[in-house]
Amino acid sequence: MKLYIVSGLGADFKVLERLEFPDQYELVFIDWLIPEKNESFDAYVKRMAEKVDDSEPFCLLGYSFGGIIVQEINKLKPAQKVVILGSIKSDKEKSKFIRTGEVTKIPRILPVSLFNDKAANVYSVVRKLFDPKNPRILQYFKVRDPYYLKWSVEKVSEWKFDENPEVIQILGDRDIVFPVKYSKPNYIIKGGTHLFPATKYKEVSKILSKVLS
Repeated sequence: MKLYIVSGLGADFKVLERLEFPDQYELVFIDWLIPEKNESFDAYVKRMAEKVDDSEPFCLLGYSFGGIIVQEINKLKPAQKVVILGSIKSDKEKSKFIRTGEVTKIPRILPVSLFNDKAANVYSVVRKLFDPKNPRILQYFKVRDPYYLKWSVEKVSEWKFDENPEVIQILGDRDIVFPVKYSKPNYIIKGGTHLFPATKYKEVSKILSKVLS
C-alpha cells in the first residue's frame, strides 16, 4: 500500500528521513507546489491531491502544515488512515499566536519581501518557534520561495476545519507552534519540540509501526 507524505511548511523530507515505516508501505513524497498568483487554498489542495492515486487503497501522513494539507486531501480522496505529526485536527486547536493572525489579518498585509531568503528576522523566528537549540534547523527548510512562504502563513492562520476523530495525531509536549494544551492528541512525545520527527525519531517510529499496521 502507498503512504503519501507531505512535509512541513518550507521543509523538505530531511526532517522525516530517520523515521522508520512498516515494510508493507511504499513511500510517496508529495513535494510542495508554488502557489499560483492569488490561488485559493481549495484550488491548491486540489493540485496537491493530483499526485494521489485513489484507484487503490492508500494512507496519508503529514507533518506540521503538511498535516493540514493531508486532512484536506482526505476530504477529496479518502484514505484508509490519516496520521499527522506536529499538526492540528481543527481550527479550534490553533494557538493564541496563530489566532491573532487570523483575527488581525496581519499575515495577509505583510510584504512578500519580509519572507525573502536574506531576511534575518525570518530565520530568528524559525529558530525560536521550531527548536532554538537545534543547530541543524535551517538545513530542513529548503523551500524558500517568498510568495509560497507568505501564502502558507496566511492559509495556516485562516484555516477552518471540523475535526475528523479518525485522524491519528502525534504531538510533542514542548511544541510551541502547535502547543499540546490546545489539543487532545492520540500520542504525546515527551521532550518533543516542533522538530520531534527528526529529534525523537525512535519514539515516533514505534508509534507509526503500531498505528499503520
